[in-house]
Amino acid sequence: MSDPRGFLKVRTRRELAERPAAERVADWFDVHSEHGAQPWTAAQASRCMDCGTPFCMTGCPLGNIIPEFNDLVSQGKWEDAYHRLSLTNNFPEVTGRVCPAPCEHACVLAIHQPATTIKNDELTIIDQAFELGYVTPMPPQRLTDMTVAIVGSGPAGLACAQQLTRAGHTVVVYERDDAPGGLMRYGIPNFKLDKHLIDKRVEQMTAEGTRFRLNTEIGKDISWDDLRSRYDAVIVAIGSGVPRDVAIPGRELEGIHFAMDFLPDTTRRLSGSPLKHDISAQGRHVVVIGGGDTGSDCLGSCLRQGAKDVTVLQINDREPVERPEGHPWPTYARTYQKTTSMAEGGTYLYDTDSVAFSAAPTDASHADGDEPAGVAIEPRLEASGFLADAEHHVTGVKVVTVGPGADGPRTRQPGTERILPADLVLISIGFAHPDTASLLDQMPVELDTRGNVARDDQFATTQEGVFVCGDAGRGQSLVVWAIAEGRSCAAAVDRYLNGSTELSSPIAATDRPMALPRTR
Repeated sequence: MSDPRGFLKVRTRRELAERPAAERVADWFDVHSEHGAQPWTAAQASRCMDCGTPFCMTGCPLGNIIPEFNDLVSQGKWEDAYHRLSLTNNFPEVTGRVCPAPCEHACVLAIHQPATTIKNDELTIIDQAFELGYVTPMPPQRLTDMTVAIVGSGPAGLACAQQLTRAGHTVVVYERDDAPGGLMRYGIPNFKLDKHLIDKRVEQMTAEGTRFRLNTEIGKDISWDDLRSRYDAVIVAIGSGVPRDVAIPGRELEGIHFAMDFLPDTTRRLSGSPLKHDISAQGRHVVVIGGGDTGSDCLGSCLRQGAKDVTVLQINDREPVERPEGHPWPTYARTYQKTTSMAEGGTYLYDTDSVAFSAAPTDASHADGDEPAGVAIEPRLEASGFLADAEHHVTGVKVVTVGPGADGPRTRQPGTERILPADLVLISIGFAHPDTASLLDQMPVELDTRGNVARDDQFATTQEGVFVCGDAGRGQSLVVWAIAEGRSCAAAVDRYLNGSTELSSPIAATDRPMALPRTR
């Protein structure tokens, strides 16, 4: 270690500065005003304790060698730090921006101090590596005569493709959209993840030998069984694409959409790609049902499009600010994390159990990024119905207060109904399972009880030579888990084709996050 007493000397955690909220809602650029190495970067990295048992590596499904790359960052050895990080993580430019950092929740220092800035150190390493030219193609030293088709180009599919290409196999990635990246491209807004970062990786992968077939939907343009006959192995990495819906009177009205029908077109507008749904929040009263990461992305996107106002409804209990007693270290603690989009709104309405906040895009009173003034207190709310005009277009959302009662903790309280104006409603309550209709029809595989593609310990489906990774097999999860799935599936496929493998396999198909189940 460069300084074994660093965590004693530097006790304050430092984050990258953000641009003023009033400035950043006027564009789609990164919300941060600082990028790359800062004068304080080395000191922050020196806070890593080089623990005898680094639980941070257990919290991260990729098994990133965190103490070692933190030590290299503290010494300014950027090339060595990049090579150490890239041993385990194919896309740190993505995880460094959008991952909720379960590694930091497992940091030993976090027991009594703010955790080491692992996520920011990771981001700084890859940003420096790109700037200094360390990120170069790594083509295989030899080619096998084996071919692999990967369906889906999200983080799991791309990680799997890069690993198998570097192992010498001929890999073709099929993507139904006009550009690779999956939800990284058409789900995460540009202000959180600039798409040129994905383009850089695709250029690297293409130079290494990975082939991409875009605008090609398997099951429609090419049948699943035909694809299987062409390749030695097929990998299903289509993600969890069927959104959860709400069973609320008036759901069929015009103006009510899934979040993932809205968010992709925000990226397509910026890139000049053809729009698929052409949903805009400009000049509208918007209600977002669901306050998770996707709901937050909808909030930030609506503000940038010029919505009149945005109200986000979240029925789940609001997480505490500090680690709760029921979530002991080093498990992932569900604590309240205010997103950058939340800091861009106007008036927040919430109580200690839940959050329902309204955001007015014209309010710049909180330009310093702090929570805006004038916080109002409201009980938690549940959407109970929709109102419409004569043209059957939504005009409002009925909401009702819920709380403890005879029917459980979410009993609707009589006399608390009211109406929120809304001419655009976005449903953002997660995904149920992958869209397997064509797969089941053309190349039947077994599904698990949740509707995901069933697999064994080697990521293999019930069809010979067909594997599954990412959300299609695991269910809706984090980007970091998708990358880990892709890497582990690649090792399993390489073993299937060659009889053995030298590729790393960070997780088993049955592994789950080091977290306790949510209680309600």
